[in-house]
Amino acid sequence: MHGFSNSGNKDTRSGFGAGLSELGKTNPNVVALCADLTGSLKMNAFAKDHPERFFQVGIAEANMMGIAAGLTIGGKIPFTGTFANFSTGRVYDQIRQSIAYSGKNVKICASHAGLTLGEDGATHQILEDLGLMRMLPGMTVINPCDFNQTKAATLAIANHEGPVYLRFGRPKVANFTPEDQNFEIGKALHLKSGSDVSIFATGHMVWEAIQAIDILAEQGIDAEVINIHTIKPLDEAAILQSVAKTGAVVTAEEHNRFGGLGDAVAQCLATHHPAPQEYVAVNDSFGESGKPAELLEKYGLDAKHIALAAKRVVQKKQ
Repeated sequence: MHGFSNSGNKDTRSGFGAGLSELGKTNPNVVALCADLTGSLKMNAFAKDHPERFFQVGIAEANMMGIAAGLTIGGKIPFTGTFANFSTGRVYDQIRQSIAYSGKNVKICASHAGLTLGEDGATHQILEDLGLMRMLPGMTVINPCDFNQTKAATLAIANHEGPVYLRFGRPKVANFTPEDQNFEIGKALHLKSGSDVSIFATGHMVWEAIQAIDILAEQGIDAEVINIHTIKPLDEAAILQSVAKTGAVVTAEEHNRFGGLGDAVAQCLATHHPAPQEYVAVNDSFGESGKPAELLEKYGLDAKHIALAAKRVVQKKQ
């Protein structure tokens, strides 16, 4: 067995809500803005406890980004909350011009990302957001894997100076990382050592990668698993150290295969240590309506597909 215990399924958006609520009590400069999705983003506790620091801007996401940028000028630390597609695609111009260009200290917090949004379908399942945000100069991009890590990341970004994109999701997923963890931006987490293949996973795909360990072990493949919760800045040292040992790479992300974690890792490998790589990602398509687990399977993003990709890349190495 892989040896990781799940303390019970919880949604990562609730981790954000818990972190924001804690920040409300400990950091008087933290303010929160929401685009008419307070319940969905789990921002209710903060809104109730700190009404004077909570701004319900309505369905006006572009305006929300402008207000957030302005609030930083007086030393406030704004956290914006809406769905990931409305946090990025809908407001890309405002983020680029008002936040990224001038390095404003805005925390763009985005829920309901990826296929696991489920029944809401293709229009809401943004699979391009990591790429969009990675490309903005000076933007930090974070995609935590479970409730505990999302809470820790929410607390950590308040202390980071500069714009941040924090991505999390809707479904209840395994909660397996330590409750009292210290979240270090840009520092990959080594979950399991292995000698045959390095699996770099982010977000919901980290637990799938852990599940893949057992499938691979049955086939005599010893997989290393690393949680890349920060897509930018990328922990290149951790990646290169792992690949120097295994010589083969699988990247796993709930995102289009273009522009996300896979491309970030490929760029690092091409520059420093070329090695065969397989992408576990959505293959240049939109999503569709369905149950999260069924969508992950259909689009090739579950543990079984991670194991298949690992097997393929090990064969390429040989």
